[in-house]
Amino acid sequence: MSQLPWTADELRERPEWNHRLDARERKELLDLLATQASPGELVGDAGASTSTDPADFPLPVLSERLAAIQQQLETGAGAVRVRGFPIEGLGEAEARLLYWAMAVHLGTPVSQSARGEHIFSVRDAGLADSDPRARGPNTRKRLTFHTDRADVVGFLCLQQAREGGENEISSSAAIYDAMERTRPDLAELLRQPFYYLRHTIDTGNDLPWCQQPVFSFRDGYFACCLLRVLIERAHSHPDLPDLTAEQVEALDLVETIADETRHKVVFRQEAGDLIWLNNWLVLHKRQAFTDWAELEKRRHILRLWLSVPNSRPLDPFFADHFGAVEAGAIRGGIHPATDHS
Repeated sequence: MSQLPWTADELRERPEWNHRLDARERKELLDLLATQASPGELVGDAGASTSTDPADFPLPVLSERLAAIQQQLETGAGAVRVRGFPIEGLGEAEARLLYWAMAVHLGTPVSQSARGEHIFSVRDAGLADSDPRARGPNTRKRLTFHTDRADVVGFLCLQQAREGGENEISSSAAIYDAMERTRPDLAELLRQPFYYLRHTIDTGNDLPWCQQPVFSFRDGYFACCLLRVLIERAHSHPDLPDLTAEQVEALDLVETIADETRHKVVFRQEAGDLIWLNNWLVLHKRQAFTDWAELEKRRHILRLWLSVPNSRPLDPFFADHFGAVEAGAIRGGIHPATDHS
């Protein structure tokens, strides 16, 4: 299988988890700002037109590190931490531009909303639970282990909450191996398709639901995909079959193993910390947080979803949700709706 299972202690010692931009790389990023026209719109915002060609964002020094990161995400641990992004003194527009510049050297950004946002601001939006626009990233709530709808997800911290907001990650390949040793019956069950109800924010998607497995293999490549909230919404839908007791037990066991101390890495992003995760290899979640009273100090993380050119092939079941399943294909994201009202 093409995978690299890891324990928490193993990841902490790996080079993927210990990147730090040096003085030359930081200077190169800041010098890039001087070559770019002042943005009249935020890079990555809905409707913003920004190049995805890395040649338009030349980073001859940093590109060597980014090429290594691209490989580490697919053939290494699938979890990369980069410290030292030059956030000091930058406004949000400038930070977005440099974040985007790094991202397009790794892959192609895909839409994260029906509005067509390519950079999503992860921060508390103060929406009621009943609001259809509400999704986990724009609340202060604790999130459960999950994956996002893209090959790679990136998080750049602009500023952190007053308390809490720690992130946790766990190797899905290691979780699968543990289940194969202890509960192969449940591992086999998770290789079968589960119903997913269309997300409330996915208004550009004509399919009311789809089916996809949690664990899968194609051409020797492992992949994990899990967003339990959509599985549970499908379970509650009158037109779809209920989850069986065994399916619930299997989903519970994934979270139990992922939450074990030996399997999960707990960390708190600080301003200038960048995290990149391969969604097919790594589950992630966030703890609840208490924010600052002052609006200008509140927690703000910039999230990107990337389709990467060195991605793995996927089980055909993922075609409905991701659009393509062949290795290296542009895939994932949320289709923009034609009516944004």
